[in-house]
Amino acid sequence: MSNHRLLIAFAHPDDESFGLGAFIARSVAKGVDVYYVCATNGEVGTVSPEMLQGYNSIKELRLAELDCASKILGFKKVFKLGFKDSGMMGDPTNDDPECLWWNGLNNHAEVTRRVVEVIREIQPQVIITFNKYGGYGHPDHIAIQRATTEAFSLSGDDHYLTIGQPIYQPQKLYYNNIPTFFIKIGIWRTRLAGKDPRKLGRNQDIDLLMILDNVEPSHAKVNVGAYLDDWDRASACHASQGGGRGGFVPRWMRRVLGVRQSFTRIHPKPARDVVDEDDLFTGVKLDEAVVADRS
Repeated sequence: MSNHRLLIAFAHPDDESFGLGAFIARSVAKGVDVYYVCATNGEVGTVSPEMLQGYNSIKELRLAELDCASKILGFKKVFKLGFKDSGMMGDPTNDDPECLWWNGLNNHAEVTRRVVEVIREIQPQVIITFNKYGGYGHPDHIAIQRATTEAFSLSGDDHYLTIGQPIYQPQKLYYNNIPTFFIKIGIWRTRLAGKDPRKLGRNQDIDLLMILDNVEPSHAKVNVGAYLDDWDRASACHASQGGGRGGFVPRWMRRVLGVRQSFTRIHPKPARDVVDEDDLFTGVKLDEAVVADRS
C-alpha cells in the first residue's frame, strides 16, 4: 500500500470515468493508491435493449462496465455500496426505499456510516466527492456528497464508533469542479444546434444553466494532458451510457484547452478563492504506518 492514498466517492458506475478519468489515470501513474466508492449499481439508468445482450439485467451490465473501466484506470480497490440508483428530481423511482436518494433523505446516518467505514479501512489522506449541486443536480450525486462530507469529519471523531476500526482523520477534502468555460461552450453549442440548454440528455433533464449557476470556485488545477487517452478508453467502457461517443466538448478542444482538472478545496478551507495548488497532496503529511490491505 502506497503512502499516498486517495478516495473518490461518487454515485454511479460511469461517474469515475466521465468525471475524473484522466485525473485518476495520472494519480495511479504517479504512485497514488486510488480507491473508489461507487454508491449505486446503476440499474435505473436508461439502456438500449441491444446493449443488454449477454447480461441478465441492467445492474449486471453497469457493474461489468465499471469493472472494465476500473482495470484501465488502475483502482487499488472499488467499494460498491449496492444501493439502487435514483432518477432526477421528482422521478417516481426516488420513492424506492432501496435507492440512494431515499436513503439519503430517510436513512442518512447509515449511508454516512458506510462511507466512514471505508475511510477508516483504507485511511486516505485526500478525499474527492461531488459539489453541493451534485455536478448536474442528480439526487444520487447530492446524497453521496452529503454523506462523504459528513464522513470526512466523523471518521476522526473518537466518539463515533465503527466495529473493529480505529479512528482516522483524512487531511484534505475536495469537490470535483467543472470549468465554467466548458459549460459556456456547451451552452453555446447547444443553442447553435437549435436546442434548449435547459433540456438536455436522453430524458431532457440536464440543465446547463443551472450547472453553471452552481459551479464553485477552483482552488486546485491538475495537469492531466498526458492522460486524455486513458480518459477516453475508460469512458468507452460505459458504452450503455454514451461512453465513447464524445461529450458536448469536442475532443480536439479538450486536448487544447482541457488539460487541467479543477477542484474546490473544502478542507482545509482556503483563505481566498484563488488557484493555489497543482497537486492535491500539497501540504499532506505522509505517514509510514498504514492499515493492512484487506482486498
